[in-house]
Amino acid sequence: MNLIIDIGNTCVKFACFNDGHIIECVRVDKSDAIYRLTDFCNKYHFNKGIYSTVASLDDDLVSAFENLPFPVIKLISGETPVPIVNRYATPSTLGADRLAAVVGANYLRPDCNVLVIDVGTCITFDFVTAEGVYEGGNISLGPTMRFYALHEHTAKLPLIERKGCVKMLGDTTEYAIRSGVVQGIKYEIEGYVRAFLEKYPDLFVYLTGGVHLNLHFSEKMPIFANDFIVPIGLNRILEYNNEIV
Repeated sequence: MNLIIDIGNTCVKFACFNDGHIIECVRVDKSDAIYRLTDFCNKYHFNKGIYSTVASLDDDLVSAFENLPFPVIKLISGETPVPIVNRYATPSTLGADRLAAVVGANYLRPDCNVLVIDVGTCITFDFVTAEGVYEGGNISLGPTMRFYALHEHTAKLPLIERKGCVKMLGDTTEYAIRSGVVQGIKYEIEGYVRAFLEKYPDLFVYLTGGVHLNLHFSEKMPIFANDFIVPIGLNRILEYNNEIV
């Protein structure tokens, strides 16, 4: 069994994989990560593991990984071997979560051109070809950052909660802000998908990430939700490194 650890800006995911299949995935706060890691490892008999992070880790958490009773590797962009061709001009600056996501997408859809859209602290758009070539991607503000920006960089606009009613046209300031942010993200995503469909008619789109906005897309949009793209990619990278060794 494989232990997969995906460390984001706000939370940590622990996943258990067996023979390429996900058995369980739990999401925990960073403050509880060490405690929950112990519980998770006591639940399963792991043989190896991998972790990736988009944030700096404290020494205690790194020590916890290093002291596990099985080998654990860290995904380092530009250094750790991956089963795709990476054409990012500055591979060492590529977020490990973005790299794992396109590996996961290529593993699930090996003969498709795939766009991975990850909605979290940031919104990322990453593209991998049917030939397994990562061409790059874009980074945009996530919903929480958009709400804060509207509040912090204006004199009177309030800070609005993400969850709540969304309308086509807001008839209060609260609805106007929430609807503007959420609908804006929806149109942004649809715009990217349309642009890629013009060049790649067979495009497959994975929508993932830790922020759920309850977006409703047209049935003509080839958008499919998958919350486990990054863990799946990490597991594939772990197995790939085991194969080449």
